[in-house]
Amino acid sequence: MSGIVEWYKDIMYNKNDPRTSDWFLVSSPGSLLVILVSYVYFCTSAGPRYMKDKKPYELRNLMIVYNFVQVVLSCYLFYEGLMSGWLFDYNLKCQPVDYSDNPQAIRMANGVHFYFVCKLIELLDTVFFVLRKKNRQISTLHVFHHTLMPICAWIGVRWLPNGHGTFLGVINAFVHIIMYTYYMLSSIGPFMNKYLWWKRYLTVLQLVQFCMIFVHSTQILFNGCNFPKSLSFLLSLNAIIFIYMFSSFYVENYLKNKRKNEANGTIKGKAE
Repeated sequence: MSGIVEWYKDIMYNKNDPRTSDWFLVSSPGSLLVILVSYVYFCTSAGPRYMKDKKPYELRNLMIVYNFVQVVLSCYLFYEGLMSGWLFDYNLKCQPVDYSDNPQAIRMANGVHFYFVCKLIELLDTVFFVLRKKNRQISTLHVFHHTLMPICAWIGVRWLPNGHGTFLGVINAFVHIIMYTYYMLSSIGPFMNKYLWWKRYLTVLQLVQFCMIFVHSTQILFNGCNFPKSLSFLLSLNAIIFIYMFSSFYVENYLKNKRKNEANGTIKGKAE
């Protein structure tokens, strides 16, 4: 047991990036774990029980503002990710972590920390689902995704706040620009639905995102790049899990439903 404790202390306090160790919510995992455990408990148990005998809250104006803010934050993250390295300087095949006080390295580290904070803000997505009694949208995929992303971002800030792994954040920010634009438009009112025929392609975009991350991370395992292979493996594994889960979601919600609708239409036609 003492060996495990010493190993934990060594990883947490000797091998972390000292530049970011005192940043907001980064000094220890305790605060993050409390937030995430509270999030899961509220969204899967306490929240639905609280709302069971209540009418859904009308949050239209709040949702419009929230989604607009998310679009702005995602645009900022995408811009910072590009300007801090990925547009001009970073190498897609291999980008080691820069632990120096180079202004560009610090700028990317600040961007990663801001990305981490944004992942915490995004937990409100599920809270709003609960308050609006949209329980069908509180899927295992949704809760797992929103719980895991802050953990990945926290690991990035504490140990690897720039370099190869930040590609994930840039791609994710781009996807979120489109995704939250859709959510903002859909929250305006039902009359917008005719303009939102592209909903299913959001899932396709998510799948493309994780395929890109898988390829980008997996190459590190074979090209001799000076970037932690353990983290590259975890990023690749994470991408595989999400590819499977989003693929299953797409098949279940779009392909199978399409077949059911076609079958029902055929039966209805015969009956008439």
